[in-house]
Formats: sequence, structure tokens, C-alpha cells
Amino acid sequence: MKRIITLLITLITVSTFSQTTINGHVVDSKNNPVEGANVYLEGTYDGTTTNEKGDFSFTTEETSTQTLIVSFVSFETQHIASDVSTLQNLSITLREDINALDTVVLSAGTFAAGDNSKVSVLKPLDVVTTASALGDFVGALQTLPGTTTVSEDGRLFVRGGEAEETQIFIDGIRVFTPYTPSPNNSPTRGRYSPFLFDGITFSTGGYSAEYGQALSSVLLLNTIDEPDQKKTDIGIMSVGATLGNTQKWDKNSLSINASYINLAPYNKLFNDRNDWKKPYEGASGEAVFRHKTNNGIYKLYSAFDASRFDLIQEDINVADGIRFKLNNKNLYFNGSYSGELNDVWRVFGGISYTYANNKVGIIESDINNTENSIHAKAKFKRRFNSRFKLNFGVEYFATRFNEDFTTTGIAPLDYGYNNNITAAFAEADVFFSKKLALKAGLRTEYSELFKEATLSPRLSLAYKTGAKGQLSFAYGDFYQNPNADVLKFNQDLTAQQTQHYILNYQYNNDGKIFRAETYYKNYKNLVKYDTEFTQFDSNFNSNGSAFAKGLDLFWRDSKSIKNIDYWVSYSYLDTERDYRNFPEAAQPNFANTHNLSVVGKYWVDKWKSQIGVSYTYASGRTYTDPNQSGFLNAKTKSFNSLSVNWAYLLSQQKILYFSINNVLGVKNINGYQYANTPDINNNFSRRALRPALDQFFFVGFFWTISEKGTDNQLDNL
Repeated sequence: MKRIITLLITLITVSTFSQTTINGHVVDSKNNPVEGANVYLEGTYDGTTTNEKGDFSFTTEETSTQTLIVSFVSFETQHIASDVSTLQNLSITLREDINALDTVVLSAGTFAAGDNSKVSVLKPLDVVTTASALGDFVGALQTLPGTTTVSEDGRLFVRGGEAEETQIFIDGIRVFTPYTPSPNNSPTRGRYSPFLFDGITFSTGGYSAEYGQALSSVLLLNTIDEPDQKKTDIGIMSVGATLGNTQKWDKNSLSINASYINLAPYNKLFNDRNDWKKPYEGASGEAVFRHKTNNGIYKLYSAFDASRFDLIQEDINVADGIRFKLNNKNLYFNGSYSGELNDVWRVFGGISYTYANNKVGIIESDINNTENSIHAKAKFKRRFNSRFKLNFGVEYFATRFNEDFTTTGIAPLDYGYNNNITAAFAEADVFFSKKLALKAGLRTEYSELFKEATLSPRLSLAYKTGAKGQLSFAYGDFYQNPNADVLKFNQDLTAQQTQHYILNYQYNNDGKIFRAETYYKNYKNLVKYDTEFTQFDSNFNSNGSAFAKGLDLFWRDSKSIKNIDYWVSYSYLDTERDYRNFPEAAQPNFANTHNLSVVGKYWVDKWKSQIGVSYTYASGRTYTDPNQSGFLNAKTKSFNSLSVNWAYLLSQQKILYFSINNVLGVKNINGYQYANTPDINNNFSRRALRPALDQFFFVGFFWTISEKGTDNQLDNL
């Protein structure tokens, strides 16, 4: 018995002395104790939690080197690898987890639209449910602050910039010809269906160093990564028809959309101000093929459209009007891969090809131009830790443009150019804390056409002022080569340049978003010429300049009033330009000083309907009245338009849709055209440039046939 007792005492003593005590103290970055933090040895059951003072202590029989893990919600997990004998009297400081939902967001100059965005100003649904948009993503974006109302054009004019200063990208790859052609004084539309996209980022300034050749803005469209089910969409409209189909397999999926538009029947019911010989007719098709791998996704996107029209438009200087006809064909292909190489590296590669052909007839002149463009990009992202990420890459743009011009009495003329640009960029995201973040980048470009290299620094800083609000600042240099109307006649120029300065405040609280943003833009090296329009005998130079400054306000509320979602946008713009054939600096005729948009949507359960209202106001635009002294010396009356729409669910998957633009029939005026010579009283007569139609009526029936039988096209309306 005595031996047994001695043996037990020995075993207990050995066991006691083989255990090691691990202890310490856990605090946050402000030296406040962290209560309830989990502290344990990786791969064991040995551990504990911190008490109200942030202290912890536990014993272990583990020996040699072990990993101590300290974790707590909203803080970064710490890993301490050391010999267990040294894990005593530890002082551990936990840093805030910058991946948390309440982390600061770098958002100056950027509107995000996507269900997965931390701060989503618009949803994908908004693109096609905004009454004034008529299913066009550009139309929906024109209700956001920073855009200018140029109703006869239809493209995006951003913060005092021309429409060509905004570039559009699909899955990170450039779209060279994003709009369908249209007659003078008739708005164009984006070529691409919103139904294939689930995310939109609209940067009105200060955007990433990854994007170039855009002086004012970039619009990023991301195609859907993976559809949720097989389905077929059928649409019958007052202006044509649409048909879409989505197939889904294990790792592959395919979505196809086709549409046919013919305005001849509509024009017979509602005459406009044009004398149509052949009303607008167009056919288009899009397809997205996706293949998912274990680490990434391949996407192949293609779009083709063809359109034509022939009409005579009124002209004050030509008694019989001017005949204008056009035949357009456009092909866009985009292929990309995005995926993970390992836990810290991501890679992206993509290439696009654009073929665009326009055959234009103006009176007795014929113009045939063709553009072939390529954009190739390779990008890498390195995640060093949750607080530091590096993004860098290279890209190449190549454009070949040719134009043949024939007219009576003159020998045929040929114009063209090659515009090839090589670029490289690098950009770092640094999160100092959940409240403070920095994005700093540098972009360099080399133009083979100009034999010129440019360097563009970009910077964005964001500070979280409270639980719901934050301040942001952005600065950047941006370059863009002149457009085809200039380069086809003269290549002895330089890249146009602008600088952006942006200060932003944003508040986001449970369905309510408020943004206030002020900015200043300074332009250099804009193109000037000495003729009314660009032509072969114009004298060109790069001595133009401009400035734009203003204030943008945005408020959206989808929670305060049951079943009502609305937003209000206001923009103030002060800008002058000395470019093109301007004899002096002046406010250009595409710029409105004040722009206001109010959009509302109301769901009526009893009627199984969604009713939408959209109101747009824009102050008058400048024009030159030759009966008075000065240049751009007068302004039109203000622009006003109220649009309404109604989507009615006939059944779960069948919808009847109505919309009316400018329901009040306001007689808006876009400008004036004056006679070339004065009358006997030495006055120049004029005619108002009004929209071809004061109102536009649309009726459509949409039917979805899906596997689950629950989806409908309300998301598409």
C-alpha cells in the first residue's frame, strides 16, 4: 500500500509540473480591455475567454512551439506562434477588422449599383423601372447628380464634360462604340441590354488608375456571373419584340437576348417633325457564355446590331430640308478570365474587339467609315493582409479608322489614322483602420500616334466620421486623345488633359442615403480649329482650355413610407470652355447650370402593380443669337419633363407595361437655328430646335417561362 501511495503522489507531481500556464491581457487600439475574446491553442481544446478586465489564463500539457489564437467579433484574429514556455504575461492589442460592414468605403466620385455593394445608390432593378429611362441604363444614370440634361443627344454628359469624355467598360474591358446612331435632334440609346448585367459602377470623377482615356467619367458594367435558373423571356412591344433564353448546366451557362425594333407603325400613329422615307429599323443580339472553374470564371460576351433609317429634316437655310440616311453595323466581342491563383493572388485577363461601320448619306454626299478597335488587359491583385492590397497591370488599345468621302464635283477623298496606346498602372489600397483608408495609384500611357508619354497620379482618401457617415477626398490627372472627327484630319496634336479635385460627404442608414459632393476640374490641351466644323482644310491646335466646378446632392429613401421608394438629385454646374471654334471662353451649349431629378416608385398590393414617376428639370442652355452682340449670348427656356409608368402583373409570370414620357406635353426647346443671311430689316430669322416628338408612348407585354415558375420580368421593367 505504501508503494502505491508513493507512486500516485509521483504521478500527480509529474503531471502537475508538465503543465504550462498561458496568460495575458487583451486590449483594443484605444487600450480598452476586450471582454469575451476567445483565446486558445490551435488544434487543441486548451483555451479560455477574457474576463471584464481583458485578462485570460489557462493551462496546457502541450510542449514546444504552438500557435496561440486570439479572436473577437469585429476585430482581426491574431496568431502568435512561439514555444509554450514563452506564452506568459502577454500583452495583446487587437486591431479592428477592416472587412466589417461598418468599415469606411472609398467612394468619392463613385456611385455603386448592385445588390452586393456595401453602399448601393442604385439597384439593377432601377435601370429599367425608372419611368424616364425606357429600359436604358444611360437613361437611369441621367437621374443621378453630376449628369447634364441634353435631351436631344441621349449620351452621358458629366460635370461639364462632353459625352465622348465618358468611357464604358463591360467586365473591365473597353467598349469603343457604346451607342446606337440616331438622326440629328433625336436621342440615342445604349446598345446593350440591362438584362445581362447585375452590377454598375458610375464614377463621375476621381476614378481608379486602372482606367484611362476618359477625361470626365467611366461607367463599368458587370455581366451576371451565374444565372439562378433556366428561363425564357418573351416581349411584345409597341415598337418591336424581344426574345431571351438562359440555359444552365453544372459549370456552364449561356444567356441569349435578341430584339427587333421598327418605328414605322409607331410613326403612322404618332407623326413626328421628320419626313421619314424609311423609319428607324434595327435588329440586335447578345450572348454571354460562362464557364466556372474551381478557382475562377471564364466569360465570353458578344453583341451585334444593325440599324438603318432615311429621312428629311427641316433646315431654315434649305427650303426642301436636308436628306439624311444611315446604315450601321456594329460587332462587339469580349472575352475575360477572373480567378484566384492562391490565397493572396488574383488574376484578370481580357480582350475585346469592336467592328463598326457607318454608311451615311447627307444630301448628295456619301460617307463610309469603318473602325476596328482592340483592347487587351492583364491585371494582378496581391493581398498582403486585410489592410494592404496592391493592384497592378498593363493594357493595350489599338484603333484603326478609315473613311471614304464622295460628293458631286469633287474627287473622292480618303481619311484615316491608327491610334495605338500602351498603358501600365499600379494602385494600392491601404486601410489604416475601420475609419481611415487610402487609395493611391499611378498610371502611365504612351501614344504611338503622338509619340508622347503621360503620367497620371490618382489619390483617394476616406475618413469615417461616425457610425453612418464618412468624408472622402479624391484627386487625379486624366488624359484622352481627341476623337475621330479630329484625328481623321490631323494627328499633329497632343493628348487632352484634365485634373479632378473632389470632396464628398456620404450618409448611409438603413435604406436612406445622402450624398453631397463638390468638385473642380481644370482642362488643358483641348483641341481648337478655325472652321465651323472639323474638315480637311481646318487649322488645328491643342491650345484649348476649360474649367468646371459645382455641387452635387443626392437623397434616397426606401424605408420611411411603406411601399414607396424615391430619390432626389440636384446638380449645380459652373463651367466655361475655350475650345473647338470658340472665339472666347464661354459656357458651352450642352451645359445646364441647374439640374434636378425626382424619381418615385410605389407598389400597390391591391392592384398588383408598380407605378413610377420621374420628373426632370434643367435650366436653359446657351446659344448664339446673331441679332445681338457676343458669343453664346442667350439661353433657352428651362427644360421640364414628367414621365410615368405602370407595370401590372396579369399573373405571376405575365406583365403588362405602360409608360409615357413628358406626359404633360411640355414644348421643350433644345436651341435655335438661325438663317445664314439677314432679311431686309437686317434681322436673322430663326427656328426652334425641338424634339422630334414631344411625347413618347410605350406599351409592352412580357412573359417569363422559368423552371421554378415564380420569376417574372418585373426585374426587367
